[in-house]
Amino acid sequence: MTMHMSQAALQPDAGASIRAEVHAGLRSSPKTLAPKFFYDDLGAQLFEEICEQPEYYLTRAELAILREHAGAIADRIGPNAALVEYGSGAGVKVRLLLDAMHSPVAYTPIDISHAQLAHVASTLGRDYPGVAVRPLCADYMERLELPVLPASTKRRVAFFPGSTIGNLHPAQAIGFLQRVRHAIAPSGALVLGVDRRKEKGVLDAAYNDAAGVTERFNLNMLERLNRDLDANFDLSRFRHVAFFNEEASRIEMHLESTEDQSVCIGNEAVMFSAGETIWTESSYKYDEAALANVAGAAGFEVKQLWTDGDERFWVAYLEPSADR
Repeated sequence: MTMHMSQAALQPDAGASIRAEVHAGLRSSPKTLAPKFFYDDLGAQLFEEICEQPEYYLTRAELAILREHAGAIADRIGPNAALVEYGSGAGVKVRLLLDAMHSPVAYTPIDISHAQLAHVASTLGRDYPGVAVRPLCADYMERLELPVLPASTKRRVAFFPGSTIGNLHPAQAIGFLQRVRHAIAPSGALVLGVDRRKEKGVLDAAYNDAAGVTERFNLNMLERLNRDLDANFDLSRFRHVAFFNEEASRIEMHLESTEDQSVCIGNEAVMFSAGETIWTESSYKYDEAALANVAGAAGFEVKQLWTDGDERFWVAYLEPSADR
């Protein structure tokens, strides 16, 4: 799970398309709901709490890598670069890069949340007066045209931290990376956060913290649908289930119905049998071969990998393949 998802409210003007998306997901087999529905205000708060749980190593590991290796990453990036962050969130990790980079000329945060984007743009614009901040409010999963960057820009470097790449099925990840490659041009580069494949026990614990915060986070999705789409999910009749699927190399998060039941979303009823689940999130875990395969299929080469002391996470440096 990551924070780099939509926090847009389900307002009436978007209600019809959102409702159609939810209905389609719950009519599919298996039933699914998109991870973007996690992030209302409470969901965002719960995610911050997840990051503080002792079992959830991902955020701490990535920050440790960036703190230790920001200088080496900056050397790879080179001078006079424009940094483009996909899913800027609160703009915490990017500061470690901007502080280490050699004469960065521009920063383009991309986020779907107007309020968060405006806050990040104004704060970083104040703290980095020599950097042209050119925000872009958009869904970064779509093909994008970046804002006009300063003429002194030598190269565009994409930054996609947080292991968000893991939330995408491999074909989706390849498509996303192809769009990034288009945006940064052949001379660009990508700095990518990647969670590594590891022992099942460590992974299962990370998504089933003892304090139950991830369980509350998962169930809050149903509470959000109750509020925003006039649904009547009884949260006591669903339970949080998360496990590492070793064959697919991914964590799966589900909400399991504990009994046969019918749930109304607006005027439409959805039937659940006991034990049936709603699949709410996947988080793929990569080894070197899998990362190279996905990157290569998208026209990238993995040039360098930095890891943490426990070898649980990677920050990867990728460049477009010369032959593509």
